[in-house]
Amino acid sequence: MKRLISASASEINQMNASQLKQAIFASEGRTIVAETVVTSPPLIQGLSNPEVMATFGADIIVLNELDVLNPEIPGLETFAGSKTIIQELKRLIGRPIAINLEPVDENQELLETRVTLNPGRLVSKESLEAADELGVDMILLTGNPATGVTMSAIREAVKLAKAHFSGLVLAGKMHGAGLTESIVDEEALLGFMDEGADGVLVPAVNTVPGVNERENHGVTKSIHARGGLVMATIGTSQESAQASVIEAIGLSNKRVGVDLHHIGDGAYGRMPDPENITALSLAVRGKRHTYFRMAQSINR
Repeated sequence: MKRLISASASEINQMNASQLKQAIFASEGRTIVAETVVTSPPLIQGLSNPEVMATFGADIIVLNELDVLNPEIPGLETFAGSKTIIQELKRLIGRPIAINLEPVDENQELLETRVTLNPGRLVSKESLEAADELGVDMILLTGNPATGVTMSAIREAVKLAKAHFSGLVLAGKMHGAGLTESIVDEEALLGFMDEGADGVLVPAVNTVPGVNERENHGVTKSIHARGGLVMATIGTSQESAQASVIEAIGLSNKRVGVDLHHIGDGAYGRMPDPENITALSLAVRGKRHTYFRMAQSINR
């Protein structure tokens, strides 16, 4: 299987879930993941945010707040509500598409006012099957701020997702999501693997307070021993920090040993600063692979 960082759009389009997973592993910790909110106007009128993120070096695009029962992506208004909207996005950018679905625990007391979500953003048999029908390649079972997503609810969601979704399933939290529970909890993360997850999310060092390289490295070794992927996430609005911060996070991720470097949607336009996607890419894989991904035609 070809490395994801070396694959063309036509090769990526032919990958099934197991092949995509192997292509990420084969990239040896150099895969860049960029996220955007699809409920806000795009950074640049006339373009979708995924187009911008792909151009600046992202290998995988995450759509946050996508309602899979009524899918809309700013910049693709012609396809609003259509079951072909994800396929059209793939045609435009030639990248695998991931989405977030949220396993909310309604019984939890939050640190802030709870945000109520549409059914198309929650984990359910219906939403998982809808995501599969849309052609989504990867689901991240995680939580946005003030939603009340818990680690125990995520574990139950993994089991459901593996039964009703054919793509990759990664699970974990990028931040507290309104709660104070431990996020880098090795026992809980291994529990996700027990339920069939293809990998886990951990907050990158220098994002969530107190998360350190030693614990992230230990978790990463344990997940790798189980055949799982590890994605280190930036979900703390540092997406708009100076490039030196992003570079430091990327190099820390390399020391930890993660497979995927995620940069979130907390900047202007509800996507990362475009230059910070490139800065992250340059830090973890240099100019050769960065320019390759930025310049390669989607018609290859």
